[in-house]
Amino acid sequence: MFRLRVNKSRFAVAASATRNATTTTTHGNHYQYLQTSKLPTLYFQRSLPRLPIPLLEKTCERFLAAVQPILSAEEYGHTQQVVEQFRQGIGMELHAKLKQRDEANKHTSYISQPWFDMYLADRVPLPLNYNPLVTLKNETRPEYQQQVVRATNMIISSLRFWRSLQANKLEPEVYHMNPKKSDTDNYRRWMSVAPKAFATYASYAFKAFPLDMSQYSRLFGTSRIPRIGKDELVLSPDSKHILVMRRGNMYTMNVLDSSGYIESPSVILGRLKSLISLDDQKAPASVPLGVLTSEQRDEWANSRAHFVSSSKNAELLQRQVDSALFCLCLDGEEDGVYNEENPSPLLKELLAGKATNRWFDKAISLIVSADGTTSINFEHSWGDGVAVLRYLNEIYRDTTKQPYVSTSTPHTPADGDTNNVRFLDFEFDDKTRAAVDTAYARNASIMANLDMNVLRYPKLNKGTCKRHGLSPDSIMQLSFQLAYRQAFQRYVGTYESCSTSAFKHGRTETMRPCTMATKAFCEAVLQPSQKQPSAGELRAMIDKCSSVHGQLTKDAAMGQGFDRHLFALKHTAQLEGLPLPSLYETEAYKRINYNIISTSTLGADTVIAGSFGPVVKDGLGLGYSIMNDMAGAIVTTYKDQARGKEFIDSLEAAFDTICSVIERSSSAKAASAVRN
Repeated sequence: MFRLRVNKSRFAVAASATRNATTTTTHGNHYQYLQTSKLPTLYFQRSLPRLPIPLLEKTCERFLAAVQPILSAEEYGHTQQVVEQFRQGIGMELHAKLKQRDEANKHTSYISQPWFDMYLADRVPLPLNYNPLVTLKNETRPEYQQQVVRATNMIISSLRFWRSLQANKLEPEVYHMNPKKSDTDNYRRWMSVAPKAFATYASYAFKAFPLDMSQYSRLFGTSRIPRIGKDELVLSPDSKHILVMRRGNMYTMNVLDSSGYIESPSVILGRLKSLISLDDQKAPASVPLGVLTSEQRDEWANSRAHFVSSSKNAELLQRQVDSALFCLCLDGEEDGVYNEENPSPLLKELLAGKATNRWFDKAISLIVSADGTTSINFEHSWGDGVAVLRYLNEIYRDTTKQPYVSTSTPHTPADGDTNNVRFLDFEFDDKTRAAVDTAYARNASIMANLDMNVLRYPKLNKGTCKRHGLSPDSIMQLSFQLAYRQAFQRYVGTYESCSTSAFKHGRTETMRPCTMATKAFCEAVLQPSQKQPSAGELRAMIDKCSSVHGQLTKDAAMGQGFDRHLFALKHTAQLEGLPLPSLYETEAYKRINYNIISTSTLGADTVIAGSFGPVVKDGLGLGYSIMNDMAGAIVTTYKDQARGKEFIDSLEAAFDTICSVIERSSSAKAASAVRN
C-alpha cells in the first residue's frame, strides 16, 4: 500500500523560480501567478519515456532476494521451486499478455489504471489507511502566524500555484543532478529550442531529469465520491470557490472572480473574517456531516445515496462541496495546538482526530490550527507524493517570502454577502443523524486505540552522514531493521516506496529495505561484545548495506523493481479470467506484502512532521526524516496489537549502536593512518 513519500521519489523537488517581489495590480501577473516559467509547465510531458516492464526473469530474481531474509531455509527452498514453475509456465503467458496490453495503450503506463482501480476499490476508511498528514513549519513572525492571516495567505498562494499550473506557467518538474550547472537560464534557453518530441532526452544531456506531471491537474477541484464497490473521482477544474469547515459547520467561499482571477488579498481576508464572525453566531454543528467521510466506503456510499435523495442536499453537496477547489479546515483551541516537546496530541487530531471538522474525500485539505500551525491531509487515490510536496514547498515559500496579508492588513468587509460566503444549510433526517452518530463513534473507537510515539535523535543528522560518507536513507532503514530485530527477535515485511515519475504516468515502485545485508549486520552487531566483529568489519558491513540499498533505489526509480510487475501480472490474470497462480498463494508472497514496518520519509526543509496509520493491525506506521540537526521518527501503532513505545526505545538504542560503530571505525582508521 503506497503512502505519502515526500522525497520518496528519490528525485528532489525542482527549485522554485525566483519571483519578482513587486506586486502591481491584483490582475497583474505578479499577483495572479506564482511563477511565469520560460518553459511551459507540460513542456516535457510528450517526450517522457514510457515505464518499462521488467524482464520476468529479473522480477523473479528480485522477489526471491527480497523474501529470503524473512523466510526460513525450508520456506525459501519451497519458494524457489514455486517461482521457477511460475517463471517457466503461467508467468510467461501473463507477461506476454501484459506486454500486449501495454503495447496497445502507449498513451499511459502499464501500472496507472490498475493502481487507480486498487485505490478506488478498497473499502476501508480513508483516515489512517490512506490519507496521510504533513505539517508545515510555523511562521517565525507573529504577525503572519495568526490563524486567519496564515489561512488567507495559504489560500492566496494555493490559488497562485493553481492559476500558474492552469496557464502552463508553472516551472516544469525537473530533478537537477547538479542544480548550479543545469537549473539555469542557459539550460532553459537550450530546452526552449529542443523539439518537443525529444525535449526530455535533450534535458538528460544536462543531467536534468524531467518528471511526469500528469497528476498535477487533480490537485485542485477533485473529490473522491463514494460508490458501492468502487469509488470515482470527480474533477471540477473551473470552480471558483473553496469549502471551509469550522466547528463542523460547512461553508463555501468564492476566491476567484467571475473571470477566474484571484480576488484581492483584502477581499479574501474580509470574506474569511466574515465567515468566522457568522460561525461565531452559530452553535457547533449538531450533525457534523464530514464525519461520514471517515466511514467504511460502502457505508458512506449508502449514507450519501440516502442523503442526496433530498434535492436540496444533492444541490449543495454536488455543486458546493464536491466541486470546491480544496477544503480549508479552521480548527479551534479544543482541537489542539503545536507543542514541540509533545506534538503527538495535535498530530493525532490532524491525522484523523474527531473527524467532525474534516472532509476526507477532497484531494487537498488545508488544516489551520488555532495557533496558525498549518497542515495538509490529502486523499491519495488521485496522485502521489511528488505533486503534493511540490505544492507544499511552493506555497510555504510563497507565504514566507512575500505574504500578502498580516495582522495589520485592512480587509474589505463582507458581512451579509451571501453571494460569496455561503453557509451550507443541509436537511438532516433521523437516518442521516444516526449514520453520523455511528460514524463518529466508530472513528472515536479507532482513534482511542491509536498510539503515537515520537523520537528526536540529535547525534545523527545530515552532517554526520556526509562527514562519514554514508547514505542517510540507508542508515535510517538499517536502524529500523536493527531496532525491530533487537526488540522483537525477528525480521518482517518492510515497505519503502520510490517514485517512478521519471516515466510517463509512472506511479511508485516498492523497495524492500530488509535485505540479507541488513540481516547480516544486525546479527553481527547483536553478538556479545567478545564475539562481535571489529569496528572496521562492522563498518564494512554498513557500507555493504548502503551499496545494496542504493542499488534497490536505482532499480526502483528506473522501473526495475518487482512489486508492481507482480501486481500487474496478478491483475492480468484477473482480467483474463485465469486462476490465481500458486506464487500468489505462497507464504513468501503473503509475508512480504504484510507490511509490518511501513515507512515514509519527509525530506523537505519546509516540513516539521508527517504521519500515517499502520497498514496492518499489528504494524508500525513509521514517518521519518533526517535533517541538518537531527534524525526523527513518528511511529503509529494500534494499542494491544503492536508495541510502539518499545520499538521507539529500541530505535534510539539502534541509533546509539550504529553511531558508535561509525565513530569507533573512524577513530581506528585515523589511528592507523597516524601510525603509518
